[in-house]
Amino acid sequence: MSEQRGAGLAVGDVVIVDVGAVAHGGHCVARDEGGQVLFVRHTLPGEQVRASVTEIGSGGRFVRADAIEVLRAAPGRVTAPCPFSGPGRCGGCDWQHVSLPEQRRLKAAVVVEQFERLAGISADALVGPDGVVSAGGIVCEPLAGDDEGLRWRTRVGVSVSDGRTGLRVHRSHAIQPVDDCLIADQGVVGTGVFQAHPDDPVVALDVVVPSVGGPVVVALGEPTHRPRKGRHGRPQSRAPRHTPQPLAPVPTVTERVGAHDFTLSARSFWQVHPGAATTFTDQVLQWLDPRPGESALDLYAGVGLFAVPLAERVGRSGRVLAVEADRVAADAAERHLLPWSTASVWADSTERALADLVADDEHADVVVLDPPRTGAGRQVVESIAALRPRAVVYVACDPAALARDVAVAREVGLELARLRVFDAFPMTHHMECLALLLPAAPSSPELR
Repeated sequence: MSEQRGAGLAVGDVVIVDVGAVAHGGHCVARDEGGQVLFVRHTLPGEQVRASVTEIGSGGRFVRADAIEVLRAAPGRVTAPCPFSGPGRCGGCDWQHVSLPEQRRLKAAVVVEQFERLAGISADALVGPDGVVSAGGIVCEPLAGDDEGLRWRTRVGVSVSDGRTGLRVHRSHAIQPVDDCLIADQGVVGTGVFQAHPDDPVVALDVVVPSVGGPVVVALGEPTHRPRKGRHGRPQSRAPRHTPQPLAPVPTVTERVGAHDFTLSARSFWQVHPGAATTFTDQVLQWLDPRPGESALDLYAGVGLFAVPLAERVGRSGRVLAVEADRVAADAAERHLLPWSTASVWADSTERALADLVADDEHADVVVLDPPRTGAGRQVVESIAALRPRAVVYVACDPAALARDVAVAREVGLELARLRVFDAFPMTHHMECLALLLPAAPSSPELR
């Protein structure tokens, strides 16, 4: 292995560090004796650990490391319930070594830090779910449906190598064989997927446990493709990266939220925590308070989770437009919205759809958006503001992306009015945030 160095450190070096604050991404910030910053996993703020360097960033800009021995433990440390978690092992859980209350405290701290740094909103100006204007009002709330942070994941991607199934090692293509996954729903484990020995050409398995009906297992294989050719018609030495594809037609599953059933492809997006879809829908409706006759816009609509109850609320005198770029998901949303003649679906990118709406001087009373992890981006946020909504709810799985987009929203006249953080991914550093954006009061540049 070639030596990689960052400010005197090399991959494989072991250093003793005092651990500082938690950072976004499942690690904590530490410095060695020479002042080199390290992003250390498997530790907690306030600990002293022996850390092994795992990666040096380009030009030595950053150093990643794993805590391989705890010299001084923090009060929130516990024995990891999963035997497959830890340095160099399964990468699915960052915080198995952290008590559940401490996990949620750290997640709330990450959100506050991201909003302070990226959105310019101080901790004492963040408005929690109960209207409390203080950092203490921002908490990471549990969702119903898990077992003390375990047995919640209803969708699991299982890797296959040499006929063995397992889960990916952190930041690696290596596979950690497992006989159980403690965050997986019991229905996932019950399929026997972790004891399976699939034959070629299976390279992965998607397991889905829907809220209606039994589990579904989808076998995936490498897609057939022709190698790209370089100069003089010769195949390129490096093949393009490809996502495994289904080896047979993908079955549908049914998810139930309140009085509504959603039938979707087993590979379409759906919230993985069993309590998420219902909780988020209830909060979106409460904050938007859609009224009969209003126009509603659902961006990154998926299969219509929010568009369907919005259509029900605005009624025949209102209208709903759902925008979804994925054709399979858009077709499902269209089916789910058939009972409401004034609801429609555009199978298009959010950017293009919004550009058309703005160009036509359209107006939307209420907007909900649930973008991918990278966030909505400046163009989308500016276009939403141009539609002059009275309320916007942003559903985000990445607090940094949300904070960046809220910063743009504030520039164009939409202020953060409420923020809720949900522990939709216990034992990991991930969380889900819901933010209510309202037009800034004319008399003040900031909504207080």
